[in-house]
Amino acid sequence: MSTLYDITLKITYLYETPAASSRNALRILPRNLAGQDLISGLVSATPLPGYRRDVVDFFGNAVTEFSYETPVSEIEFRFAGRVRRAYDPPELDLSPGADGLAADLREIRGLESHSPHHFLGESARVRKESAITRYAREQIGDGLSTLAAVRIVNAALNRDMAFDPEATEVDTPLLEAFRARRGVCQDFTHIMIAALRGLGIPAGYVSGFLRTVPPPGQDRLEGADAMHAWVMAWCGAEMGWVQVDPTNNLMVGTDHVVVALGRDYSDVAPVKGAMRSAGAHETRHQVDVAPVA
Repeated sequence: MSTLYDITLKITYLYETPAASSRNALRILPRNLAGQDLISGLVSATPLPGYRRDVVDFFGNAVTEFSYETPVSEIEFRFAGRVRRAYDPPELDLSPGADGLAADLREIRGLESHSPHHFLGESARVRKESAITRYAREQIGDGLSTLAAVRIVNAALNRDMAFDPEATEVDTPLLEAFRARRGVCQDFTHIMIAALRGLGIPAGYVSGFLRTVPPPGQDRLEGADAMHAWVMAWCGAEMGWVQVDPTNNLMVGTDHVVVALGRDYSDVAPVKGAMRSAGAHETRHQVDVAPVA
């Protein structure tokens, strides 16, 4: 099963006082991966920047760097492209239990970007919190496969946490969101990564686009889709990486389009940069994930 999408993303920054200079690194170009093909895509900015560089980071994510050295009062970053998304759900659970997973990890010597060793320890935004590890252990029993444990933790967080866009900010510590049992997709994802790493399961952060389906009888609203975050978990040498969405309690499928992979949000932030300015600024996001007939 596969789905073809035309996707547009607009991120607009409005400055109360023109920014004297601005430098940004964007990770908004979808990946070419097994099950996902970037057929066409362009990252652009308005006004035209004074400097542009396109590179690939350690984890294989496309990074576009823009720099402005003259004052700007508004900047719009944009992605427009076409992506084919395919999904073949795993028919069999071939993942080992905890002892088998540890044995598989010991056999892996490489440290290339997809190595599970990068996703097992602490990272900038994900610490191993004893309260979260204890919560994860309470959800699973003995003798479970790795994939079964991942699915159980995924469902438990969806059950016990409430989606609340007012509860957290982009820099809210994951333990604070966990204690409140409230947050957005970034919080769900960071908490689940911490839970899985606490269980000895390598886990990472996926950013991307999520196609939303309108209620029955209503038309799809242009720009109403969203950038989203979910979890990738390593389920042993034979099964490899799987992706799950704790915010929606499901295995990732054709409605999810992968943009960037990393250890946590700090590796995959859609826009990261610095500016020289004074006064307030406003940010607007608009995403459209349109299926192609």
